[in-house]
Amino acid sequence: MSRTFLVIAENRGGKLRQVTLEALNAAKMSASEGDLIAAAIMGGNTRTLAAELSGFGADKIYTVEHPQLEPYNPETWFAAVRQIIESAKPDAVYAGHTAIGKDLLPMIAAYLKAGQISDVVAIDNSGAETVFVRPIYAGKAFEKKSFTRSPWVVTVRPNNIPAGEPVSGKTPEVIPVEYPNPSLRSVIKDVVSKTSGKVDLSEAKIIVSGGRGVKSADGFKPLQEMADVLGGAVGASRGACDAGYCDYSLQIGQTGKVVTPEIYIACGISGAIQHLAGMSQSRVIIAINKDPEAPIFKVADYGIVGDLFEVVPLLTDEFQRVLQ
Repeated sequence: MSRTFLVIAENRGGKLRQVTLEALNAAKMSASEGDLIAAAIMGGNTRTLAAELSGFGADKIYTVEHPQLEPYNPETWFAAVRQIIESAKPDAVYAGHTAIGKDLLPMIAAYLKAGQISDVVAIDNSGAETVFVRPIYAGKAFEKKSFTRSPWVVTVRPNNIPAGEPVSGKTPEVIPVEYPNPSLRSVIKDVVSKTSGKVDLSEAKIIVSGGRGVKSADGFKPLQEMADVLGGAVGASRGACDAGYCDYSLQIGQTGKVVTPEIYIACGISGAIQHLAGMSQSRVIIAINKDPEAPIFKVADYGIVGDLFEVVPLLTDEFQRVLQ
């Protein structure tokens, strides 16, 4: 008997978020031959988003278009997704381990009376059951978990499961679903974003991050220049945020964002355990620090002992020369 996997799509600025494609691929990795992969798109511009998503292997795309679904509101999104669930009757629901995913998926799990595994970084479907791998103890260890029954709910950490390759010759069925227009207890009047970076920090492939060693808000300028050259994002340690050098929206660590970029460049960061909890799973870590005894060098793949204000501009010029 075939199963249905439903993926909750997210978009930013009218474009699908990369983590949605990763969640879609995670659902495909968990599925068996004959299972159906569906996706749910809610908000505005759903027709364009459905066209963008259609090339990545979904069999069905449910769309709910309504102004109340923009921006995200847990009440409106849950009401809309409940309509989709009633129609699709999914055996599993997937989404990115994002602010929306972490808020919405537990409500879906409670509604479905389903088990949930969050923050999944790998999936093994080679055996009799699907095994999900997730970090525990702030990334110091990993555990493998599986579900004993369906339905189940899964959130996928960005930048760990690759997005699937585009699929040609497959046109999914697009099914518009009527917005249920629920009675709301609260409404979103305005959303003020504190993130001004060109690249989403949580999905960035390259992150240039600063700590107390940047010494001031102006100390982040050479880091931003390097990030711009590399097409990356700028992050920060809590120490830099607490010192007022940057906004807390840039904070990476146990009480900030958890990131797993391909390259993490730590500039003037000592390597406190709280910061390591948010970035230690980066594929390649490069540390720049004047103190050769800084703990950051214990987790770094490459280390440069030196003044970041001398090293970073030299590296930026070299990156620019090579990338031209």
